[in-house]
Amino acid sequence: MKSKSKVLIIAGSDSSGGAGIQADIKTVTSLGSYAMTAITAVTAQNTTGVNSIVSINPKEIFKQIVFTCKDIRPDAIKIGMLHSSSVIKAVILALEKVKVSKIVLDPVMIAKGGAKLINDSAIHILKKSLIKRAFLITPNIPEAEVLTKVKIKNSKDMIRAAHILVKLGAKNVLIKGGHLKSKFMQDILVNKKTIKVFKSKKFSTKNTHGTGCTLSSAIATFLSCGKLLNNSCELGIKYVNEAIGSNLNYGKGHGPVNHLNSLIIKKKYK
Repeated sequence: MKSKSKVLIIAGSDSSGGAGIQADIKTVTSLGSYAMTAITAVTAQNTTGVNSIVSINPKEIFKQIVFTCKDIRPDAIKIGMLHSSSVIKAVILALEKVKVSKIVLDPVMIAKGGAKLINDSAIHILKKSLIKRAFLITPNIPEAEVLTKVKIKNSKDMIRAAHILVKLGAKNVLIKGGHLKSKFMQDILVNKKTIKVFKSKKFSTKNTHGTGCTLSSAIATFLSCGKLLNNSCELGIKYVNEAIGSNLNYGKGHGPVNHLNSLIIKKKYK
């Protein structure tokens, strides 16, 4: 399979392989693009929760980004877990050097098991300085609530929160509706000009670990191939839904999705 494009992933590691940089690499690769990485933190976790988090030195994160991009220039960048304010500052400095316009920011704040993955000072810098550098941000409902101080109970609240994020400098906001109690999924894309609602089937399953990481990486991959934003979001959502629908059922807690659902293996194995 020939790689269509190159995507740099800036995110934390998930030892269980379901979320974080492992999910990102699987997603980018299965969609036919080339994945590069800058690891921001190392976590010990499994499907039941996070046991520990060790941050990578911000200087080393900066080096990973700049040195990698100096040799292989990415067509898009996906940003995930940024554990502290010093890490966010290092990432911002690196982004100023590499100058890539297609940046997808997934503001990872809380793990599926409930562990907090970012401190308060980091949230402040993310809102003040990083959001406006991204082409698209992809918060879920709890993350959007933290960033906007808006309690989200329905789609109207999602749109209101998204408009607040646009006022903070976000060019495009995709709020994911998976946390709402409903029979179907609504993910809402908002910018200064339009509102686009993506409706899809909602699966009744506990195996959704890493869906946010997977979606943002999928969208970044489609953007890197030259697809427009609406189409990239639509295709990314479809990819995640199919990954959830596979229902791997690994682990005792929130199991991972099937990142390889897009691959058709033609060779027959005995």
